Amino acid sequence: MNYSVCIDALYHGKDFVEGMRETKEAGLDAFEFWSWWDKDLDQIVEEKEKLGLTVAAMCTKFFSLVDPKEHKSYLAGLEESIAAAKKLGCKTLISQVGADTGEAREKQYAALLQGVKKVVPVLEENGITLVLEPLNTAVDHAGYYLSSSKEAFLLAKEAGSENVKILFDIYHQQITEGDVIRSIRENISLIGHFHAAGNPGRHEIDTGELNYPNIFRVIQETGYTGYMGLEYFPVKPALEGLQKLPR
Repeated sequence: MNYSVCIDALYHGKDFVEGMRETKEAGLDAFEFWSWWDKDLDQIVEEKEKLGLTVAAMCTKFFSLVDPKEHKSYLAGLEESIAAAKKLGCKTLISQVGADTGEAREKQYAALLQGVKKVVPVLEENGITLVLEPLNTAVDHAGYYLSSSKEAFLLAKEAGSENVKILFDIYHQQITEGDVIRSIRENISLIGHFHAAGNPGRHEIDTGELNYPNIFRVIQETGYTGYMGLEYFPVKPALEGLQKLPR
């Protein structure tokens, strides 16, 4: 397991390149971010190569997979995002699924699965993994469709491709359902990326109720070799928190 710093979170409102440099100063080798379309990708490529950093993940464009009317726009946005990912040497794209449309749950799930299956050939052809993210609806994302990890894992299974996985955000799933260690152990083969933050508050991982050293130990024991994305809003200087991470 390797750490990845979500610069859009830890350095929110600050200079992006500064976040990259402090990632390296903290002794870490990877970073990620949310939106690529509002950034200078050439500058990021130049700086990451200078620092020897890897782009672990970034988001695809935000169109709904739950609403069939947006599937065409989703695919177009995904293709643009894949081109950007290739420029940055990034192999993982993060995807939200969209808002609850108010229709029957079964109908929305069917549309979501259909939308995911439509993009599988593009993912496989380009060697990109799409990680679908459940989010909590109780605190941060009211109205979002996908919150249950059980439903998310079913979706990944039924997508039928190794290029479709789940982003397991420990902060979000602790709020939604808890029991995160059991969920991780039983479904690690379906998890393509992790996010971590303290709960409550979404601050540094050494705050709140979650025992991250223990959670990280369990993840290591599963043989997971991917990234643990640090996606929190620090109350201390970001570098200070990064230097105190469990190693």
